Amino acid sequence: MDELRVLLVGDEREFLEILLKRLLKRGIKVAGASSGEEAIKIIKETPPDVVLLDVRLQGMDGIHTLREIKKIGPLVEVIMLTGHANLEIAVEGMESGAFDYLMKPTDVDELLYKLEDAFKRKTIQEQKIRRLEKLKGSERG
Repeated sequence: MDELRVLLVGDEREFLEILLKRLLKRGIKVAGASSGEEAIKIIKETPPDVVLLDVRLQGMDGIHTLREIKKIGPLVEVIMLTGHANLEIAVEGMESGAFDYLMKPTDVDELLYKLEDAFKRKTIQEQKIRRLEKLKGSERG
């Protein structure tokens, strides 16, 4: 998973710090944000490949943050994270463009697989776009 850049978004400081450390130990470039607003600012400056987004946040909630992320970077994959089993929020997240949904506490290995899958999907989408742009360019010339 070289080059994978992840942004963790959650307002539970202890959980965020533990997850940051675990991902860093596995060689993943990871940053953290403690609110939806902070996440949006970071994404505008240095877009990650995958965002791990807590559903419950102070201020801008996870679903609203997800929608804003997709407006800024439609190819950024978002994995929703919650400690509360709520099927309605999971469905709403998926309908709003989330890649997947995980329950807290999450197994780090399972999280790594999800991050890898999301990164692969983003990479494939970017390759398709580049091929289409190249095809359009060759049709003009």
